[in-house]
Amino acid sequence: MPEEQPGPELATPLRGTTLVTGPSNVGKTRLTAQALEDWIDERGADGVVVLEFAPEIERDGVLLGGRLDRFVEVPSAAFHGVLAAHAPRSEGDDEREARALAADNAERALELLRAAPADPAAVFVNDATIPFQAERTDPDRLCSYCDDADAAVLNAFESDELGADHPVTSREQAALDRLVDCVGRHIRLGENGRT
Repeated sequence: MPEEQPGPELATPLRGTTLVTGPSNVGKTRLTAQALEDWIDERGADGVVVLEFAPEIERDGVLLGGRLDRFVEVPSAAFHGVLAAHAPRSEGDDEREARALAADNAERALELLRAAPADPAAVFVNDATIPFQAERTDPDRLCSYCDDADAAVLNAFESDELGADHPVTSREQAALDRLVDCVGRHIRLGENGRT
């Protein structure tokens, strides 16, 4: 069971594995970007892996999701794997289409993970559950990859605001539970988290 840290006021440690979770627009991406910036300032970009899985969608005039590079410049020396992700629950017209979009995300995210350097110094993952919203996907490979690094900071959506009974949500929740089990620290951000 990971050490749970309740507040965004805590700096993200640059050692071991940390998972930052919470609902939309509470500062998960910003906190992960700050950790990336701190790592680069302290140790440079060699061996840094950035995996961008977040879709960028707008709902009611508010951007949900978004990439780390909105908050920090990812150096060219770092591996920067970017998934042009679908938002299955928002884009799919029905559950079947949502599952197909989730499966496409999973396939392309796995290609990015395979392309990432074998021996990372630090790993930063934005929206870590997106690749695991499809059936027959599991985050163990990502967990192992992050475990091999000196530091890993991942963030993930945690809320039922997008439909608790949706099959994509069920898969995402199972993936989130697995990620929580495989990290050393879990930071939960709530409605009053960083923005």
